[in-house]
Amino acid sequence: MSNTSHPNAVALPTDQELVLKVIPMPADCNANGDIFGGWVMAQVDLAGAVLPARYVRGRMATVAVNEFIFKQAVKVGDILSFFSRVVRVGNTSISVKVEVFAERFSRQGQYIKVTEATLTYVAIDDQGRPRPIPKD
Repeated sequence: MSNTSHPNAVALPTDQELVLKVIPMPADCNANGDIFGGWVMAQVDLAGAVLPARYVRGRMATVAVNEFIFKQAVKVGDILSFFSRVVRVGNTSISVKVEVFAERFSRQGQYIKVTEATLTYVAIDDQGRPRPIPKD
């Protein structure tokens, strides 16, 4: 293992919850050999739904991706850690921020932020209509 630190290495957040860890595989690559952005977006959507599910207690749907920033390429074999925090709870919707950190296969123990996003989920009833989020 190299002792050289990555120039963008950061500490993992301590004020957010680790909601998902995943390792992308070769089947998730785009034509350039990097991980396909759509695959990363799907994982962020899954990770983003974890905390709102505790509030909604039932069906919910992604209604907006308010911001999505790809900061660094994701590589095959990276260990991705998805951290999330609730930024707003409304009557029927919840917005969360998700930050994704990569632990490069060749530089284990060093993390770089590769993606960040803010998403909004809405609580829905059996007919798919917005419903109030329980307040207890």
